[in-house]
Amino acid sequence: MLKILIVEDERPLAETLRYLVEDNPRYRVIGIAEDLGSALEILEREEPDLALVDLHLARGSTGFSVAVRLNDVGVPCLFVTGRAPGFAMPDLALGLLLKPFTGNEVHRALALAEDVMRGRETLRPRLPRNLQLFDAESEEAEPTPEPAFLPERRGFKARLERWIGGNTL
Repeated sequence: MLKILIVEDERPLAETLRYLVEDNPRYRVIGIAEDLGSALEILEREEPDLALVDLHLARGSTGFSVAVRLNDVGVPCLFVTGRAPGFAMPDLALGLLLKPFTGNEVHRALALAEDVMRGRETLRPRLPRNLQLFDAESEEAEPTPEPAFLPERRGFKARLERWIGGNTL
């Protein structure tokens, strides 16, 4: 069973998403958070396998800041939003599910996210029309290190700044 945290500030939408997720017995919603603070409170009590995160949240939070914190503790995210950003974020999220969506599209998106998380090759050839999966390999290839040279791993903050600013590091 996949334990899911929903981070969505619009309560009716969050409850609808809960209903759609739990319609499949393979998935269980362990909590609904409105912003970064409430998401961190739930993380203290529960250990989600995946988080569905809206990009625009209450009280000045954004889905980006929530995804960074969740990734820091090893919780992968799938963004759920009404408007897609113009860039991929493979270090922050597995992908992006655009609103509006149907229950079937939610289940297919969760199944694909689970496949990615578990390292399984997907047998589902067609993605839902409103799902975009981020591919970490589509980013610029890192230069091959020379022997006895350990490259520095870029932090989430540096990568996020690069995506937002369009700068290469």
